[in-house]
Amino acid sequence: MPLLQEQHVNRDLFIADIFDGIPILKDDMASMEHPIFSLATKADTRTLRYESSAGYIEIIPSSLGLATIFDKDILIFCASSIVQSLNQGQTPSRRIRVTAYHILQTCNRPTNNLGYARLKAGLDRLSGTRIKTNITTGGVRQIENFGLIDSYAIIEKNPNNDRMVGIEITLSGWFYNAIMSQEVLTISRDYFLLRKPIERRLYEITRKHCGKQKKWSISLENLQRKIGSVSSKKWLSHNIPSITLV
Repeated sequence: MPLLQEQHVNRDLFIADIFDGIPILKDDMASMEHPIFSLATKADTRTLRYESSAGYIEIIPSSLGLATIFDKDILIFCASSIVQSLNQGQTPSRRIRVTAYHILQTCNRPTNNLGYARLKAGLDRLSGTRIKTNITTGGVRQIENFGLIDSYAIIEKNPNNDRMVGIEITLSGWFYNAIMSQEVLTISRDYFLLRKPIERRLYEITRKHCGKQKKWSISLENLQRKIGSVSSKKWLSHNIPSITLV
């Protein structure tokens, strides 16, 4: 499948860019390692549980379904913002104020009505999806039930079209601890050009495990578990020809 089209080739010179001076994006290592986000393109109401040597993780949907890997774009934006603040010697709060337009622009999303509607739906799924885990982030073992984000609030609307302008997002302690401890990896901006959910998930896995190595191997069973896909091993083997499966 071809890559998505770049939505914002010419960035708005009058919109402050949080990434000025650091042309990099950050993804948290915990969600790169574990299949927290749904790869489905329709509402996914399954309760998922995965176990590994690091512990267990259970993902529980709301009535809207599980948060998707495209909803994760919002968390990547927040993680990158926090890391930038840390690099500037600041102590960022778990409560982050952002503009909807800036999220859409950074994550290569359209800034039309559909783009804003999808962003709000993603925030609803992130706040509704619950996590139970004993996996440690930032040196803290979080064992209670918590949301991918604790909450969000629309603090400003456009008076002309009622679109949300300013958003306040309160991150979960689990995610915040990971970012504050800089348990993150740099990802390419081209990540947002990947069209299929499984393409994004495969990028995360290989980025997490390959690092600067020229080669990395994984069994088909482990790859299927890390992807979090319900697809058969035969389907994976046929549709991922560029990866050597052992």
